[in-house]
Amino acid sequence: MTETRTPLRRRPAQRRSAERVQRMLDACAAILDEDGYDGLTTTRIAQRAEVAIGSVYQFFPDKRAVAQALALRNLERFGQRVAQKLETGTFEDWSDTVGVIIEIYVDMHRTVPGFKVLRFGDVADVHLLDEASDNNAVVADRLREMIVEMFGVADTPELARALAIAVEAADAVLKMAFRHNPDGDPAILAETERLIHGYLSSHISSA
Repeated sequence: MTETRTPLRRRPAQRRSAERVQRMLDACAAILDEDGYDGLTTTRIAQRAEVAIGSVYQFFPDKRAVAQALALRNLERFGQRVAQKLETGTFEDWSDTVGVIIEIYVDMHRTVPGFKVLRFGDVADVHLLDEASDNNAVVADRLREMIVEMFGVADTPELARALAIAVEAADAVLKMAFRHNPDGDPAILAETERLIHGYLSSHISSA
């Protein structure tokens, strides 16, 4: 899997510091929802998190680094939710997990603060999660790892390519679904699942 960078200048050593960092990320998410990435500043993050500006700079060099940490948190939560669903669900084929994965993404878009603006980081930088890979490639790698581990699918270049294409396509159509409807256009969401499931089931055979 692609290794993601840490945006932290230093890792919080104490629980109190870790909680302070999480407050900064929560503040970042709230500001993103209110004013977008252009409205995000380290000063506003400090004010919203009720910490000194020096506390922000103690852990983050700039607003981009805070956004990166939030994007990584989004990715981690997304991965945890997907893994839990895959472990407890019953699927005839790994490609049948498409609906569950899209459902989790849509729910995070609707309910997780800051996610609808930042998602996995493209609003800030297409390489926010990793300097060597674009954000969608990192997401595709995370999904590939889970599918290989849980379904025993052969980890081939063809699988990696198919998932990379599926993530890119889903990202584009999901953006369309949310463009004019904050909850996502139901018809476009349904078409997204049909499109991606059809592609994967026809291009990749089961193990």
